[in-house]
Amino acid sequence: MLYVGLDLSRKRLDWQALEPGGAVAGVGAVPPDRDGLRLLARRLGDAGQPIKAVIESMTGARFVHDQLELAGWDVRIADAVKARGIAPLACKTDRIDCWVLAELARLELVPEIWLPDPSVRAERERARFRLHLVKHRSSLKNRIHAILFQHGIPNASSDLFGAGGRQLLERLALPEPWASTVRASLALIDTLDEQIDACEQKLRRLGADHRYVPLLCTVPGIGWVLAYTIAAELGDIDRFPSPRKLTGYTGLCPRVYQSGERDLRGPLAKQGPRYLRWALVEAATHACTPRCIATATSN
Repeated sequence: MLYVGLDLSRKRLDWQALEPGGAVAGVGAVPPDRDGLRLLARRLGDAGQPIKAVIESMTGARFVHDQLELAGWDVRIADAVKARGIAPLACKTDRIDCWVLAELARLELVPEIWLPDPSVRAERERARFRLHLVKHRSSLKNRIHAILFQHGIPNASSDLFGAGGRQLLERLALPEPWASTVRASLALIDTLDEQIDACEQKLRRLGADHRYVPLLCTVPGIGWVLAYTIAAELGDIDRFPSPRKLTGYTGLCPRVYQSGERDLRGPLAKQGPRYLRWALVEAATHACTPRCIATATSN
């Protein structure tokens, strides 16, 4: 068995291979693309030994994982924070990082994270991309509101970007370049509206057949968009052995500091998928609105 530590950066993938006794079997770097990974797999696979590799969780780690798994490797993705907690180092370089990860693999101490399958990854990408578009649209709307405030123009419309609000914006006599900024922002908002509508139609169609979305929609404060987001971020609910484990995964539980008789509770841990935390906080906020409370009471 060879144990390989992988350290990924934008332009290179550093690696170090260890033998079962801990001796260094090889050190090097390859480009982090398909050709580079194919070259690495061929170089270390010539010996005919099974290979266990570890890479820290980061952008691009899943691509490396998938490509090397296709080459027959056993690849684990390690929690970066926990890996540094197990092996803190005063001197940190890419080569040392590779050695640490290889050692964790050799000693069976890898703080491995759960890796969703391609279907769950696709669900997450759809939900996250919609949220990405919504954030851009909100940023543009806030910019237009700020321009009106800067020029002392009151907004009497309840919805500045509805039919009545658009008429108000068309009648404005703003100086340049603010007038051009408003026109360009409105055009971008219209384009984003079309893209968001298309995303939501696809999410609604796919969510109708999802095994979790209809159930989540019965919870006060959760609509179908939040339901799809929560379901995609959770993946398979059966992987959590208890509600306590699920709560810890969301990062919505407080930090705990215990030593002897001291038991201190700190702020939220904020670990795990941030999109899941956002969706759950949004659901809790909606559930606290008077309209949602009245609906839940009547039911």
